[in-house]
Amino acid sequence: MTFFFVVDHNAERGVLIAVLSLLKAERGEEVHVYILTMRAKSKSRSFKPFSQHAADFIRSLIVADNPNSSLELIDCTENFIKEPPTANMGTRFTPYAMLRLFADELPQIPDRILYLDDDVIIRRPVDQFYTQDLTGTELVGLLDYFGRFFFHNQKKIFDYLNSGVLLLNMPEIKRTGLFKRVRHLMQVKKMFLPDQTATNILAKEKRFAPKKVQRDRQYKLQDRSVIQHFTTSFRFWPYFRTQTVKPWDVKRVHSVLHLHENDDLLNEYLKLKDQL
Repeated sequence: MTFFFVVDHNAERGVLIAVLSLLKAERGEEVHVYILTMRAKSKSRSFKPFSQHAADFIRSLIVADNPNSSLELIDCTENFIKEPPTANMGTRFTPYAMLRLFADELPQIPDRILYLDDDVIIRRPVDQFYTQDLTGTELVGLLDYFGRFFFHNQKKIFDYLNSGVLLLNMPEIKRTGLFKRVRHLMQVKKMFLPDQTATNILAKEKRFAPKKVQRDRQYKLQDRSVIQHFTTSFRFWPYFRTQTVKPWDVKRVHSVLHLHENDDLLNEYLKLKDQL
């Protein structure tokens, strides 16, 4: 199975946790991981790429689990410079989120690959989801918890994918030109959550995964849930606010979310994180 992340230096802890959870869930299976990164800056921010040292360390864990497994760090700086998301560079959008949209231009990327945000924990084997028939399908993801109400197509309801976990059919994406068209739309149109929104607007062959595949860490997590996604959420009591707790913030996972089910994984992370 093949997985990829699109991240900067600040995501190294998240990728470490996600990979540790992957190795635990798959138990010695052969896995191949691609990490897409770049050097980037905007008028107000500068970004450091995912470090070679962190990639080498995480690769050592993967290969120790199965010598046939691998990890490759790919610099996408030149791709980004050629097609920057011009209309969205001044927004809260993180440019690294766009890097997954260059997967169609990278010869290393195989025909079938599972994209993961860096704030996920894999709880169960993903083989059933990963090996599903993708005939006539560009990508498969989960219905966005809040986007299904606020950002859906005007002619449809419950049709807005969350981009945090996406199974990609690269030959079909290349055939339809989906990622190329999404990159262009991000250049010319300012949007909220531009990479996710543009993908939802332009993908005509998207499929929704069962809820059991991916569940937000605060909404009815069940034992059968395969992937736990630590997204930002809205809270309504005692006042309206957003709430963000990431898996590497172990103290807040306990004190705010009151979650302890991943303690063995997070304890392993705490032992290893200083080696990044």
